[in-house]
Amino acid sequence: MDVLLLEPPEVCESSGLHRLLSELREEIAGLRGEVSALRCEVGYWKSRHADAVQRNVKLEQELVTARAEIRQLKADRFGKQSEKQDRSNQLDEAAAADAPPPKRRGQQPNRRGPARRDYTHLPVKEEFLELPREDCVCDGCGKPLKEAGDTEDSEQVEVEITVFRRRYRRRRYRRTCDCPGPRTLTAPPPPKLIPKGRYGLSLWVHVLLEKFSAQRPIQRTIEQLRWHGLELAPGTIASGLETIEPLLGPIYAALRERNQASGYHQADETRWSVFVEKVGKTGYRWWLWVFAGEDSVVYLLDPSRSRHVPQGHFPKDASGVLMVDRYSAYKAMQQVKDGGLRLAFCWAHVRRDFVRVGKAYPELKAWALAWLRMIRELYRLYRARRNCPPESAAYQSADATLRAHLLVMQQQRDSELAEAKLRPPCRKALTSLAEHWSGLTLFLDDPRIPLDNNYGERLMRNPALGRKNYYGSGAEWAGRLAMMMFSILATLKLWNINPRLWLQAYLQACAEAGGKPPPDVESFLPWNLSDDQRAAWAHCSQPTNRDNSS
Repeated sequence: MDVLLLEPPEVCESSGLHRLLSELREEIAGLRGEVSALRCEVGYWKSRHADAVQRNVKLEQELVTARAEIRQLKADRFGKQSEKQDRSNQLDEAAAADAPPPKRRGQQPNRRGPARRDYTHLPVKEEFLELPREDCVCDGCGKPLKEAGDTEDSEQVEVEITVFRRRYRRRRYRRTCDCPGPRTLTAPPPPKLIPKGRYGLSLWVHVLLEKFSAQRPIQRTIEQLRWHGLELAPGTIASGLETIEPLLGPIYAALRERNQASGYHQADETRWSVFVEKVGKTGYRWWLWVFAGEDSVVYLLDPSRSRHVPQGHFPKDASGVLMVDRYSAYKAMQQVKDGGLRLAFCWAHVRRDFVRVGKAYPELKAWALAWLRMIRELYRLYRARRNCPPESAAYQSADATLRAHLLVMQQQRDSELAEAKLRPPCRKALTSLAEHWSGLTLFLDDPRIPLDNNYGERLMRNPALGRKNYYGSGAEWAGRLAMMMFSILATLKLWNINPRLWLQAYLQACAEAGGKPPPDVESFLPWNLSDDQRAAWAHCSQPTNRDNSS
């Protein structure tokens, strides 16, 4: 038909049909151009529509992720900060509803109560109580009463803080002979911790414990002592602490050497502010690291959070197990790359991955709960094995059950990762689990390794309180003093040694050495103390009588 229209049969040129055909050809040509242009526009708008659909899908994914992050941030900001006694971290409402109500605080019914504590080791101050004179007569006849010669005794424990001035009266002696030399001799002055200092040893021990054990700011301690009649100048206290700081250096060096030789460690880090300008560093945020060995605890304070801090703490040929979270600095340590140090990872941090997914993505809550229940079962089986005597039949059975459960978890992880439609949050959590699996299962063959590094994190709790109360350290020497005191107090606690008694003895030795570290520093280390000395410096001079059955 087109051919007929475009190539018509010969007709008379003067006829109207020829003119009509020419007009039709021109109109068809124009329509063809319009169709071609419309086809181009259709293709363009189809591509624009496809781009818009793709962009909309991407924006929807970003919106879902943003909403998940908002939910997680709200949970981090306003939710519980502790997972203690928190079933599945509030994800499993059904299990929480079916669970028995929490125990009330205090003594539990149908349980034997603890025995009364023994305070016979405390000194006694006697006080006699008498009847008023007007009551020392008989109510009936009015005759006077006569003392029976005995008393009815009772006692109560009191605390009394006494601030006093210790006045030393040095005896003077005069020669009775004609020997050469001065005619008058005077008893030597008592040793002082700070030469020409006005404050005694007990005051400095009190300030150190208030600052680094009770985590009270110096100003609060000064205010408290003012209630007892003692006015202290903050500048004098700061100057005295700066003088004491180098005296603790040898003890800290010995603790660090002992800590490095341990075969098992837990490590963690937290921020700590040091308000000094340092070349090459912006801001005042430093980092406080803790390394908990088998019988010692050491804190390190450093401007950076890099791998060089833990790498510098351990010797180059270090070996053993280091229990950590999944922070990349530990993985980058040269000792870890060389194979000397093996990293054991924390299951509590793995658990938080699934908690985050369940809280951020409500549609994935069932998936997260399934994994949380498997981790809960892992903890139960681990405790069951730990409570069995080693090398017993019960231990072997519990160990086999624990290993079988881990194998099921591993197979479940691999099968879910093989699914192409697995959601990105789920894949991220399972990929991290797979990458850290070897370190997460080291506890199977090493009984020293727990399932989590909660002990290391608890060691950071005391410094975190100090960071909250007095923000950090105002000078580098103050940061070093905090680092050393934290290390000494944590190690003494590990050995059940009273820090007040230990500090009094050590600082007294420093005073006797002329305000310098004593030559026999090794004798003050907890592992070098005799049994008698360790018993004398224990937290209580007599053990607390408690009933452990409850």
